[in-house]
Amino acid sequence: MIRRLYDWTMELASRKHAIWALAAVAFVESSFFPIPPDIMLIPMVLAARRNAWRYAATCTIASALGGMLGYAIGALLYDSVGRPIIDFYSLHDEFNLFTDRYNDWGVWVIVAAAITFVPFKLATIASGIANLDFATFTLASFGGRGFRFFMVTALLYYFGQPIRNFIEKRLGIMFTLFCVFLIGGFLLLKLIH
Repeated sequence: MIRRLYDWTMELASRKHAIWALAAVAFVESSFFPIPPDIMLIPMVLAARRNAWRYAATCTIASALGGMLGYAIGALLYDSVGRPIIDFYSLHDEFNLFTDRYNDWGVWVIVAAAITFVPFKLATIASGIANLDFATFTLASFGGRGFRFFMVTALLYYFGQPIRNFIEKRLGIMFTLFCVFLIGGFLLLKLIH
């Protein structure tokens, strides 16, 4: 399944209007889609380095706006939309721990989720449920997502094709590492609790 989603996302990246697909993937990933926009950002930056910073800005803006949708899901539609998303990913215990600790850590949770492999959609929905100050949420989302996407873009801009080759040759390992970091993040949250 992951390979099919990866291939589908890579095919989107090669289209003429790929920047709009990049924006769409970045937007929906922040509230419900499982594949991060980095998967499209990588080949797009490698294919057109002159547009690299525009792609990073597109990812940042669309992802932060998508995060606002996630916030709205948590604040307004948790029972009808948010809970099914949490159910789909089977993240009940993690989500409960996450929301319990949310008010203690607030903005740092958003920044950490925006930068790391912790699913950003969890943080955006939890922000709405916890009624985190919307201005704080917005600034943390733009800052964290901007840091992540501009960092990925900078690495690709300066080091290029070897990074893409590494990811594509080791997709299974990369997905496993993603899962390890994801589970490790949740275990860290449990230890803090």
